[in-house]
Amino acid sequence: MMGARVLKRTIVTGGAGFIGFNLCSRLLDDGCAVTCVDDLSTSNAGNVPLLEARPGFTFVRHDVTEPFYAEADRIYNLACPASPVHYQADPVKTLRTSVVGTMNMLELAKKTNARILQASTSEIYGDPAVHPQPESYCGHVNPIGVRACYDEGKRAAETLCFDYTRMYGTDVKVARIFNTYGPGMDAGDGRVVSNFIMQALRGEDITIYGDGSQTRSFCYVGDLVGALVRFMESRDGFAGPVNLGNPVEFTISELAGMVIGMTKSASRIVYRPLPSDDPRQRRPDIGLARAELGWEPGVGLEEGLAKTIEYFSGL
Repeated sequence: MMGARVLKRTIVTGGAGFIGFNLCSRLLDDGCAVTCVDDLSTSNAGNVPLLEARPGFTFVRHDVTEPFYAEADRIYNLACPASPVHYQADPVKTLRTSVVGTMNMLELAKKTNARILQASTSEIYGDPAVHPQPESYCGHVNPIGVRACYDEGKRAAETLCFDYTRMYGTDVKVARIFNTYGPGMDAGDGRVVSNFIMQALRGEDITIYGDGSQTRSFCYVGDLVGALVRFMESRDGFAGPVNLGNPVEFTISELAGMVIGMTKSASRIVYRPLPSDDPRQRRPDIGLARAELGWEPGVGLEEGLAKTIEYFSGL
């Protein structure tokens, strides 16, 4: 059976964030001793008490751009703002978190002989010229654009991971995470799913940037967390990178229509100019994840949206 082993000492940086919180919850379910490291700069501080109520959980408020030490068997490095609203607010800090923060966690993995999983992103592919995107595609990124602090920061973090493996034998796993949604999202994080749902629930205009024909694929957070755990516990020597996401593609207009219908909202759709360097299409090739991890997502968009709408309705 794949999954984390009982009492494994596990560090999750960014563990109070959306994916981090769901991952910490899963690891605690699996019987791990979990240390969440988070400076709460963009994470949800309200998630911490929910986790602290559970046996085996420890919270450390810390910025990963500063060195950190704790004994560990496994390190999940998720620390970094992940939505454009957050990562563009302080692009220099975003780049430091991606590069210096990742180096600090790699140093910790080297010192403790821990395995480390780096949360990379589909954004390393930029506005792709290859579709769907396989791991072999090197991407099409503007290195001086407004999104570059995140895109290039994550690309440099991947470079560090593989250089640490080559130089020091560090046991790394690199996961390229595609659009993820679900309960626990921040209502104000600026991501398209949370934006549309909150606008629909409030009866506000649904804002589409561009003409709505651009595409995305949306992975439910429970599916994504399961993939991260499987990847962490996959065979020795398999570092990836591995695409983790849902390969079913939707236009932004289709997503807006689904949200309006499922919330029974009277919201109308309005269009705004497309932001700079916003990708036109995004869909993962998950053949490697299927072959190596025996994984593919099981929650369809309509089912996942229903759970996410229920969550936001209760806020």
